[in-house]
Amino acid sequence: MAESTRNLSSIAKPPSGFDWSKLGIYTVLFAGVIVAVGPFLWMISASFMTLSEVSLTRLLPENLLWENYSTALRRANFLDIELVTDPVTGILQSISVSGYLWNSLRITLISVVGSLAVCIPAAYAFARMNFVGRNVIFALFLSTMMIPGIVMLIPHLLTVIWLGRLSESLFGPAGAWFNNWPSLTVPFFASVFNIFLLRQFFLQIPNDLWDAARIDGAGHPRFLRSVVLPLSKAPIMTIITLGFIGSWNALMWPLLVTINDDWRPIAVGLANFVTADTPGDLNLQMAASVITVIPILILYFLAQKQFTEGIAQTGIRG
Repeated sequence: MAESTRNLSSIAKPPSGFDWSKLGIYTVLFAGVIVAVGPFLWMISASFMTLSEVSLTRLLPENLLWENYSTALRRANFLDIELVTDPVTGILQSISVSGYLWNSLRITLISVVGSLAVCIPAAYAFARMNFVGRNVIFALFLSTMMIPGIVMLIPHLLTVIWLGRLSESLFGPAGAWFNNWPSLTVPFFASVFNIFLLRQFFLQIPNDLWDAARIDGAGHPRFLRSVVLPLSKAPIMTIITLGFIGSWNALMWPLLVTINDDWRPIAVGLANFVTADTPGDLNLQMAASVITVIPILILYFLAQKQFTEGIAQTGIRG
């Protein structure tokens, strides 16, 4: 009888490798993952469905309809490639590329490169160069992060209009800002957060490296190029990722500074496609949404390690 009782107790005993006291925490975490990832997974699944399958709220498609993506790409005007060939010889003469996707690629590239060109020297100056009022200027600069972005929309718009008029008076139509790439990119070159992030990392670089560089006759430009930048790949990749995501997802600002589709990004195209062009084609809307997200996912997975290291290694030294 005692042996039977011992066997029953051993069967009822929970596995030693699982901490049952944390079951509630695991349940909450699992529920959080479902809430966060579930809509995204359904969006991917619905992008391969027929319209009737989406209307019946099915979880998985019966057949994968890959043509939904080509249809959404064409009807949403995301990308239009036109090849011009010679009618006699058939030789390719030119390639014309247009569409919201092409606009976003150009805007994002200009924004990221411009942000690196402005933020890296500014962060280096605040971190490694001594000048009068450095800490006061940086404190005032950092305090602008407390201002809600929505409050600055109208002042930024008026500034862009004024600079556009000045540029057009000097360079003609080629210098236009409004409804052109400068209004979509230049206001975001000097990112307060990017400068702060880089400054905190630059402060961690040992001063012994600067002393050794000075002995070799290097100044600040050479020290920045040869020592600081090679050691700062993680934070630089972090600001590239954040800048790419911010520029790619921009919606409100492009609607303010553009009046036609010549320079409007893909977020505007997706909004137009969902609200006006195909109000009932949910499967095509989901396909267009997946197309919009794919570049961000590719960049994040490629830069995931550097992105995590850039956030983790950046200290809070003042």
